[in-house]
Amino acid sequence: MSGIKVVAIGGGTGLPVALRSIKHYTNNITAIVSVADDGGSSGRLRREMGILPPGDIRNCLIALAQDEYMASLFKYRFKQGDGIEGHNLGNLIIAALADIHGEFDRGVDAAAVLLGVQGRVLPSTTGKVTLHADTFDGQPISGQVKIAQTTQPLKEVRLDPADAQAYPDAVTAIHEADQIIIGPGSVFTSILPNLIVPGIGKALAESKAIKIYACNVMTQPGETDLFTACDHIDAIVDHGSLRWIDIAVVNSAVIPEDKLIDYAEERRYPVSVNCEKIQTLGVSIVMADVIDENKPSCHDAGKLAAILRELV
Repeated sequence: MSGIKVVAIGGGTGLPVALRSIKHYTNNITAIVSVADDGGSSGRLRREMGILPPGDIRNCLIALAQDEYMASLFKYRFKQGDGIEGHNLGNLIIAALADIHGEFDRGVDAAAVLLGVQGRVLPSTTGKVTLHADTFDGQPISGQVKIAQTTQPLKEVRLDPADAQAYPDAVTAIHEADQIIIGPGSVFTSILPNLIVPGIGKALAESKAIKIYACNVMTQPGETDLFTACDHIDAIVDHGSLRWIDIAVVNSAVIPEDKLIDYAEERRYPVSVNCEKIQTLGVSIVMADVIDENKPSCHDAGKLAAILRELV
């Protein structure tokens, strides 16, 4: 492996975009992934086999895979079949490898070998954690899926157990990193479930790396309704430390009007920016066109890479 040491932290669909960006300027990559997912194929495997949810980890392995054929197999989702409909083949392979090798993390490493992964994909914890949240009106919510589906503004999230042990290799990677990318992705259900693992949050605050938050392009209904870029940063650091973020990368490109109408029907709006307010937090801000022209609610991996490679 060569290049600077970069750690990317998150989950969901955002972290794979960051990983594809980072691949543009280094192959010394470590992804640290949330294991709080309890929905879909991952949730079923979690409930029925007692393993950690493999879905977010699978997506990161695919993003770093060099074997395209194996990657296509890992993406395959069964469309029919009693008991298997809806399952993703990659999830089943990871589950099988975890059983064969006796530990979930060893199964992930074995899957990485099959895919020819360039870099490492690590869970933030191997503890079987459940994500809980409180809304601003005091309503408790349990479970990642239910939290993501709420229409009430979220105040905070926490893990059960609260003292889940950080995965040791993830802590080491954070300490040794030159650059750490947080996001893009769902603040409360993809990013924070990693950072509120006590050992991960502590290592991130202690790290000498440049810590960059890639802010979402659009708000998410329920989870970040009406959030500005500053609100995203506030929500993250309020769960831990201002030392978690040095720089925020925020989209500056205008989203086409026809797309805005479509997104508005889904209660999704462009994240607005107040640079002065962000700077009062001690966070530098980089404004840039980072949107995917074909899907402007998302980041373009190449555009994001051009920004990140200069922030070393």
